[in-house]
Amino acid sequence: MSRWTAPALIATAATLAALLAPTAGAAPRPTAPLNPDFETGDLTGWTVVSGTAFSDAAVSAQHDYWGGPFSQHGDRHLWGFAAAGDDATGRLRSSSFTAGRALSFLVAGGWDPEKLYVALVRDRDGAELARQTGPDDEAYIRVLWDTARWAGEQVHLEVVDDKQGGWGHLNLDDVRTGTAATRDDNGLTFRALGQARQPAAHDYAADPLRPQFHYTPYQGWINDPNGLVQFGGRHHLFSQYHPDAPKWGPMHWAHADSPDAVHWRELPVALRPDPPATPGDVSGIFSGSAVASGGTLYAAYTRFTDTAARPGATPETVEMVTSTDGVTFTPLAANPVVAAAPAGSGAGFRDPYLFRDPVAGGWKMAVGSGDGDRGKVQLYASADLRTWTYDGVLATGDGTDGAMWECPSLFPLDGKWVLLTSVNEGGRSVQRYAVGSYDGHVFTPERRGVLDGGGDTYAGQVYRDDRGRQLMIAWLGDWNAKEPTRVNGWAGAQSVTRELFLRADGGLGARPVAELASLETGTTVRSGARTVGDVPWRLGRGSVARLRAAIDVNATTADTVTVRLHASAAEATELRYDKATGTLTLDTARSGYGTRAAYSTRVTPDADGVLRLDVLLDRSSVEVFAGDGETLTARVYPRYVESDAVEFAGSGGSGGSGGTVALRWASLRGVGSGWS
Repeated sequence: MSRWTAPALIATAATLAALLAPTAGAAPRPTAPLNPDFETGDLTGWTVVSGTAFSDAAVSAQHDYWGGPFSQHGDRHLWGFAAAGDDATGRLRSSSFTAGRALSFLVAGGWDPEKLYVALVRDRDGAELARQTGPDDEAYIRVLWDTARWAGEQVHLEVVDDKQGGWGHLNLDDVRTGTAATRDDNGLTFRALGQARQPAAHDYAADPLRPQFHYTPYQGWINDPNGLVQFGGRHHLFSQYHPDAPKWGPMHWAHADSPDAVHWRELPVALRPDPPATPGDVSGIFSGSAVASGGTLYAAYTRFTDTAARPGATPETVEMVTSTDGVTFTPLAANPVVAAAPAGSGAGFRDPYLFRDPVAGGWKMAVGSGDGDRGKVQLYASADLRTWTYDGVLATGDGTDGAMWECPSLFPLDGKWVLLTSVNEGGRSVQRYAVGSYDGHVFTPERRGVLDGGGDTYAGQVYRDDRGRQLMIAWLGDWNAKEPTRVNGWAGAQSVTRELFLRADGGLGARPVAELASLETGTTVRSGARTVGDVPWRLGRGSVARLRAAIDVNATTADTVTVRLHASAAEATELRYDKATGTLTLDTARSGYGTRAAYSTRVTPDADGVLRLDVLLDRSSVEVFAGDGETLTARVYPRYVESDAVEFAGSGGSGGSGGTVALRWASLRGVGSGWS
């Protein structure tokens, strides 16, 4: 990540209570810097040390920016962009104060731990004690430091902006010390976030926002899942990966494997890009796929070349590697196996998907592409997985479903063929599918749809396991999504493994792979039949848990059924079912940090009028599976430790009398770690 090494700060929020408890011979009472929240409207109490980035003009009363609310505390805050933009640099120093056992503050702005950060500095020797950069977003995130080892010492804060260009500014607000550092004005406890809180050893449980049964990078960035395959008796998951920052960059392939597609083991990075030709070179190993044949694993990927750094190069070609042990890989001597995109690929040419063709025989490779306003998939054929010839256009869009189709997957399912594509539509990343027929050369769609109606399912890839199931893993992300975990040094997660099937209406459905049940642990909280009104009824608590529920829609008199997830008095992610329209909505407007939106899909109750829900909660993710196969997925980032309740409520009803929800049964059970 950064060359700067953080001191080891507190590992868990649970230790805060002990740290803040009175002790014999305690240090002097902590104090706070002057004007800790800039409510004076200027830099009173702060000193401009150098540069032009900070001045009274940087103290802003603006509450909203282009991406939503700043979420500052009070009316005013230090907006590093306001005074002189991103190209200005400078340093700002707080007044001195007495350190307590904890310190917290709101931080936003650019991510660069070397050039852009808030630092805690000891007065007597100028030693830098802790450091935190921003999340590459204007929305504030609270960072909490354990300062117990320096309690009683005189310290100050420095806001450092040595960065120019995009996101070359830092925002700061609401500095708190002592017991006030750990609790908000509403009495709830802040989740303990910050880069300095990440143990050097891979402790996946330490971060309160890190999913426990989803694949994440310990540090760095991931996006598309790649190379999904069952080989040598194990499921393999590769991921687009940038190890040097929690942001997209020169792509590597991270690697993990599993005996059952739910318990994952980290393996060495599988593929690495060439050394950069220039400091800004983002050439890398883009997305691809893998198949097994004759005891050998074959993987195909896009070799992306940054032509700004390497003039005259072809930007996107297809290369392949092989492996006999599933861990070490050897490039084919014939690389690139596809040296240039075919005509009509103006929008791009990437993300090869390998599959055995039972219709025309041999092997095929589908490559995402597009031209003009129409996405398309190009098709190649091979007899030996080494030499490839162009076979034509597999499928073309109609102009309404994206101009560039990324990450295609083509596979047979329940007597039909299914084509998955990932597209950007109006700034939103969408996982699309088409069900139809395939004649060995051309795919003909008969039904189109969106596989997941939520905001965070993209680049899904499908593979057939040894049991004949078509399994999928997708990136739990969106190219426009907020990434609050950047303050912890990582970003990105993959979905749980999902089994795909054709729904009763002919559309594509998904459910969690059955093996996920092996991760369930602890006592199950269960309720039998009960009626719930407009006062929320709490089933239990759980932020790493599986919720199952059956709602009798026919017996429900409420207009809307609401399930509050990751809930507390101040925030919740709401799952709502509208009885009149049959719409299921996942609302993240009050989920905490992160993207604020409402995502909807139409669901169909069972033949007996029962709506069945299977909901996976994993700290910062929610995956909702309806009984008919519809899904909604979103990343959410609760602010408070107390935000872990699961509650049911009903609202509305005939005549405005306030209806009720007829709950047949509900259960909540913890889910253990997916890391082995």
